Amino acid sequence: MGRARRARKVAAAAAYGGGIGAAGIGVLGLVGFGVLKVEAQLARRIVGQPFEGAPDDNGRYGAGLGYPVELLVLGDSSAAGMGADTAQQTVGAIIANGVSALSGRPVQLTNVAVIGAESLGLDRQLAGALEVVGNPDVAVILIGANDVTHRIDKSIAVRHLAQTVIALRATDCEVIVGTCPDLGTIEPVAQPLRLLARRWSRDLAAAQTVAVIEAGGRTVSLGDLLGPQFAGLTHEMFSHDGFHPSPAGYARVASALLPSVCDALGLWSSPADRRPDSLRGETVGPVAVAAVQAVREAGTEVSATAVRGQPIGPRGRWAILLRRHRRPVTDRSELQDSTEMANPPGQPADFLTPAAAQDASEMLKRDEAHTP
Repeated sequence: MGRARRARKVAAAAAYGGGIGAAGIGVLGLVGFGVLKVEAQLARRIVGQPFEGAPDDNGRYGAGLGYPVELLVLGDSSAAGMGADTAQQTVGAIIANGVSALSGRPVQLTNVAVIGAESLGLDRQLAGALEVVGNPDVAVILIGANDVTHRIDKSIAVRHLAQTVIALRATDCEVIVGTCPDLGTIEPVAQPLRLLARRWSRDLAAAQTVAVIEAGGRTVSLGDLLGPQFAGLTHEMFSHDGFHPSPAGYARVASALLPSVCDALGLWSSPADRRPDSLRGETVGPVAVAAVQAVREAGTEVSATAVRGQPIGPRGRWAILLRRHRRPVTDRSELQDSTEMANPPGQPADFLTPAAAQDASEMLKRDEAHTP
């Protein structure tokens, strides 16, 4: 079954209250999950647990005239900023400063993210946030990694995310969801399990996209944002626990989300309904197809659109895929040198021995065969 079809099926199950098994991976896939959990525990013993929490980034950012823009941040440890050294280095703070600079208004950031949170906890976070901010202008949600590692049924996780988006949209709040990151980029998780982690996290990200668009929000694919372009810069993009982003990593995540946040707030000078640029791989199509394309390219935005005035086509809701995010300027020679040092010639960055590659291939085949 293709990823687009799986995404549609998970989103439909979430909407109608169905379930398709733990994380939607099938019986044999649970064996892989059990091994993945053991590998993750071993990895955590190696890298340790150096963080006791995250910086408190709640407060007012920027300056200017008028009422402050009310920004909410919900989600897990990445939304909370675990791994950042100061409050100014979190995703929420970077976005708040960017919005203030472009709007000429201060931004009031309310961060209710919880370290270790799953999608099931978003309703409690939202309830707490709305007690503080009755009418938020924009909300950023980063969630999904713990749903994968904790074996949460994808349809249940997606349902809670969609309900949170619907509740926020009911207050006229714009919602941007950073979808589940690619857990295959986490080095302490050994091969071949990293390949399985990549499969499961990408499937969840695609399903999240379908559900969020249906609920009235927009998504930005985080995918392997901290991965392949920085194969030789792992220690710069991840903090010293090897799991959470470093300040540089959070800056990269925020740079992918900020354009979509600004567009949602109407801060771009370009028209919001601009046509997709085919040269940049931008398209209009069924939301499930757009979701799969977004998973493949980190930093890609997906939002609802209409074709000839119709929001829904033969294959579901229409969606527009935009690549607002620009790759950072990098010294190519420096990046090439560091990558070659990390990976000798002839050996790819994600190298597997023949035996490990065969094991991974067989596990993925069994997982595919037993996916509902």
